[in-house]
Amino acid sequence: MTFSFTPATRESAKARIALQGPGGSGKTKTALRMAEGLAAGGAIGLVDTERGSALKYAPVPGRPDIEAHEFAHLPMAFCSPENLIAAVKAAEEARLAVLIIDSWSHFWAGKGGLLARVEEEGKKINGGKFSAWAPVNEMEQDMLDALLGFPGHVIVTMRTKNDYELNNGKVKKLGVKTVQREGAEYEVDVVIDMVAGTGTVTKTRYTPLDGACVHHPGPEFAEAILEQLGQGVDPVQAIVDELVAEGLTYERALELYARAEARNLLAAGHMHPVSGEPTTLKALILEYGTAAKAPSTPVTTAPDAPSHSSGGEEPTGPSAHSLADAEGSAPAVRSTAPTPPADAPSTPVTAPQMRMMHALFNKLDVKGREDRLHATSLIIGRPIGSANELTLAEAKDLLDTLTNYSERDNAADEFAAMVQGLADAAARTTTPSAA
Repeated sequence: MTFSFTPATRESAKARIALQGPGGSGKTKTALRMAEGLAAGGAIGLVDTERGSALKYAPVPGRPDIEAHEFAHLPMAFCSPENLIAAVKAAEEARLAVLIIDSWSHFWAGKGGLLARVEEEGKKINGGKFSAWAPVNEMEQDMLDALLGFPGHVIVTMRTKNDYELNNGKVKKLGVKTVQREGAEYEVDVVIDMVAGTGTVTKTRYTPLDGACVHHPGPEFAEAILEQLGQGVDPVQAIVDELVAEGLTYERALELYARAEARNLLAAGHMHPVSGEPTTLKALILEYGTAAKAPSTPVTTAPDAPSHSSGGEEPTGPSAHSLADAEGSAPAVRSTAPTPPADAPSTPVTAPQMRMMHALFNKLDVKGREDRLHATSLIIGRPIGSANELTLAEAKDLLDTLTNYSERDNAADEFAAMVQGLADAAARTTTPSAA
């Protein structure tokens, strides 16, 4: 086998964050608040090993005045590595933007966790616990591969406890010990120590975040993390750019599929290059690959399904199957409340959507209330006097537009030009034409 080095290019990445602290330090609340900033209006899922404690932060039906966070909830009492792998798979198929594991400590020291598995495996093989660590280490690596390979953002919480040493009959406090395998903090990019609601960054790969101390970290701090994560080439966009470029061949589509599968990017969400509708990288590769095999077939298929009108075959990877099969086998992720259909006209805008609008308008340098309402009214196609008047579907359309423009090089100028264009068009339609 021949090896070769190529110039290194920094890629944009998804967040891998650990929040650690004692009980009552605000880990779960902080995880949910930061998740709202990371999700950019997308769905949030939480694996709850704490006997439903996260539900204390869920919405109360009929009580919008009570502060709450919207998230899909998955309770888990038996914290085996297999169960966490299955939960991550369910999160991928549900296309969650952020996955929270609350608490990751239970997968080490809880019921069904790795320590318990060592005891269990040690009874089956010669050599006892010592020999049992080999298969358990493999289980742990499989679990880590699944968790860290999740295509969205990941936040884990970890419990801490005081660590002591007995020396010459005297007890000496050594500091704080995390309830997780030693060195677990090296698996994530940012570690935040929580004490009474205040978070301090104690480990990070991003120099601007080093040592940052924030009271009640939330969407704003998540935005600072996103800024660091976004300084590089988006690996999903790089593949999409190759798909839409002239001269794409079926063989190249197969290579792109294999690359996306190896990087666990197939389930990554993306806007369809033609329709602008949300889809997945897998669906795009299947669609454009099929079109490349039958060049006479135009690329006009629905974003969530490959075209078969040409009679061509789907690009396949080592473990590829049809998109319909993948979506049909998705395990359900339990939610705190039924999610209303996005097109229901009476469904109001949600609090996370409102917070995301605020962050995106700031990014686009639209900071005045009247200016924001003016832009919103033009984008959704009807006048409003308050953002609270938006429906869920209108808010989604608005966020899609704001997100699209916020990612451009001249975001503020291009957005202002687009709003002015809408205003000019609206003025022309309301001005009586000359006889």
